[in-house]
Amino acid sequence: MSLTAGVVAVQGDVEEHAAAIERAAAARGREVTVREIRDSGIVPDCDLLAMPGGESTTISRLLHSEGIAPEVREHVAAGKPLLATCAGLIVASSDAGDDRVEELGLLDVTVERNAFGRQKDSFEAPLDVAGLDEPYPAVFIRAPAIDDVASGDAEVLASWDGRPVAVKQGPVVGTAFHPELTPDSRIHGLAFFRNDDADVPAGERAR
Repeated sequence: MSLTAGVVAVQGDVEEHAAAIERAAAARGREVTVREIRDSGIVPDCDLLAMPGGESTTISRLLHSEGIAPEVREHVAAGKPLLATCAGLIVASSDAGDDRVEELGLLDVTVERNAFGRQKDSFEAPLDVAGLDEPYPAVFIRAPAIDDVASGDAEVLASWDGRPVAVKQGPVVGTAFHPELTPDSRIHGLAFFRNDDADVPAGERAR
């Protein structure tokens, strides 16, 4: 069965996310059609959804002004997977620590923006991620960190420097890093095709 994947395209690495989704699907023998989302009415047709990084205040404003925000909430409420990365994680959180951001409340976490420094402090780190056999080459750019998960239902998937940087809650996976900026599509596979991994050869999972 062919799947429809949506990438919220108001900001961020839209094409890179689309390519990563396609690689992850191909590794599992799945067919996927990727659609870019800039207006309401597309999300309800999507089986999978990615919300890239960018500027969290801008993403939040556009999601609400274009009527996309309630559709994303309904997508998650229906049990459909969402991958929210970097600023997408901030918007998906329950507390962004910034009154300018109207959070979606999809992850019971508090986040700290730019927790690992500004653009000049970008770095790559080998992360041990729950559900992956080998370390993941995570790219951090103006990355947030997750401050508090104790009071919510979110499960920590990975930490760096003692701080959570990847979490999962229900069908939502949130990462502080940019998994679309590496040819390794395992994070997209973990978020969207986790139940398929038993049928994927180890060499394919490493893509």
